[in-house]
Amino acid sequence: MASAIPLLIEFGQSPWYDNLTRAVSTGGLQQLMDVHGIRGVTSNPTIFEKAMGSGHDYDEQLREVTSGGASTEAAYWDLVTTDIEHAADVLRPLYDKLDAADGYVSIEVSPDLAHDTAGTVRQAKELWARLGRPNVMIKIPATLEGIPAITETLAAGINVNVTLIFSLERYRQVIDAFLAGLERLVASGGDIRNIASVASFFVSRVDTETDRRLPEGHELRGKAAVANAKLAYQLFREQLSGARWDNLVAAGARLQRPLWASTSTKNPAYSPTLYIDELVGRDTVNTLAQASVDVLAEGDADLRPDAILEGVDEARRVMAALPEAGVDFADVTATLEREGVESFAKSFHDALDTLEKKAAEFKQAT
Repeated sequence: MASAIPLLIEFGQSPWYDNLTRAVSTGGLQQLMDVHGIRGVTSNPTIFEKAMGSGHDYDEQLREVTSGGASTEAAYWDLVTTDIEHAADVLRPLYDKLDAADGYVSIEVSPDLAHDTAGTVRQAKELWARLGRPNVMIKIPATLEGIPAITETLAAGINVNVTLIFSLERYRQVIDAFLAGLERLVASGGDIRNIASVASFFVSRVDTETDRRLPEGHELRGKAAVANAKLAYQLFREQLSGARWDNLVAAGARLQRPLWASTSTKNPAYSPTLYIDELVGRDTVNTLAQASVDVLAEGDADLRPDAILEGVDEARRVMAALPEAGVDFADVTATLEREGVESFAKSFHDALDTLEKKAAEFKQAT
């Protein structure tokens, strides 16, 4: 049976691959594009930590850069940017063919900068200049300190993937930061026609944390994540319309697409494609983990055009019912943001530890 993933493209949604390793960037990505129609790639510190900690794909380059005296952190960024460069080059023909509408690869700023606005902007500019490719996006977390960094980075003419969005309130701030960034770029005489941005709204983790706070068997278990995402899509349609947006469109602005992140199902009791089937929508992106690609490759999914528009009233009912069930959803999303930043920071430092140990082993062997 043919892969179901190309159906997403037919329905107006771009499938991206939520994994980047040396094997993917140097060969596997082209196959994913050819077979499944994958149109972009995302990365994060956890993905890189797993890739660097297993196998020997990075050993040769690590040995080379550390023998030249590079610090462990400098070596990490050398390895990461090499993967990003390879992936961007593989995706570049698609980017050109689609007139910059797709074909992007994302690289995240250091998670140690999640609460450092100036540091985030500085590293975003450094990574953008270092990579020198128009189909790269710099990932910036949607922390309170990240919001102004989003505006500053976009105003500098840099593509931005806003990550770790969990709540509608924070998403509203992200959209405003996006609009403000484009407005500042236009005001400075810059060209916004090829500025691209996505807003990565996390999904499955919402059910994991919400379900943890609900009694076993409660009717709201497994409902909050999809409901939250459906209301986020409504917010997207509302906010990117009207006079403010029309003025930017007249200058050539492109939509900041919602990107559904963390869409592999964590609870085996739920359909493995729950967060894919229910979130098909025009002008969106879904990042697919390998497990999701494997399921969709068998055509095993219930993909429907504009599924994101179904059951919006029910989504509002679900969110309104959570407090009655004893769930403080604002605390759920605040917890998820905090834990997300902490998790990425841990992965980042675990990767540095792994590289440091490997470099020491190389030194001993010579």
